[in-house]
Amino acid sequence: MEKVYARTTGICKDMVSGFCPGCMHGTIIKLIGEVLDEMGIMDKTACVLGIGCCGLHMEYMTYDNTTAPHGRACAVATGIKRANPDSLVYTYQGDGDFASIGLGESISAANRGENISVIFVNNGIYGMTGGQMAPTTLMGMKASTAPKGRIAEEHGYPMHMCEILNQLTAPAYLERTSCNTPANVMKTKKAIRKAFENQLNGKGFSMVEIVTNCPTNWGLEPLDSLTFIEEKMLPEYPLGVIRDK
Repeated sequence: MEKVYARTTGICKDMVSGFCPGCMHGTIIKLIGEVLDEMGIMDKTACVLGIGCCGLHMEYMTYDNTTAPHGRACAVATGIKRANPDSLVYTYQGDGDFASIGLGESISAANRGENISVIFVNNGIYGMTGGQMAPTTLMGMKASTAPKGRIAEEHGYPMHMCEILNQLTAPAYLERTSCNTPANVMKTKKAIRKAFENQLNGKGFSMVEIVTNCPTNWGLEPLDSLTFIEEKMLPEYPLGVIRDK
């Protein structure tokens, strides 16, 4: 498998990336690091990682991090933040971790208005664990656990986490972005910064949902996966600010 080098001094280690070619995790990790560096808060930041591809984040960051049991990142982040209220604490989670296995922890943290930030990576499938169907898998989209594609009568419908959390009173900020174009990359960076600034200003729970790709488990070439995002993912998961108190 082709390896991609990441050489961003100060915010991530100079080493070979373990992400698949075309994966957007590397872009998102770089954006987070840039925001922390520009805000001058890397020395007071703690990241709580979800299980799976999100967990590879720890290999590249230069600031404090820990890995939560599968799905429990919001619960662990709650504890860290309450014990260290002056720190910036954020979770980095995939759709299986945040919206399936950890759905109870995720909704409960949002409902309490915990003063944490969530970076939610939605690629519509389980990545590292074998391409299983996720809560966000599209209708008709095939997965290792749905070889005929997602069927409503058998699997239910895709879950829209921004809209679900928007039914709660407490969340301060919910936005859905993507990294499929340069313009959207810059919007994602702006959204991440806003989520972090909200936390430092004590506004409560913020989540940035980032619609991304998984070329390997989608069975597509990287460039074709960008077309899939534009034509299939974004009509189901429209981009924009859902809530901004």
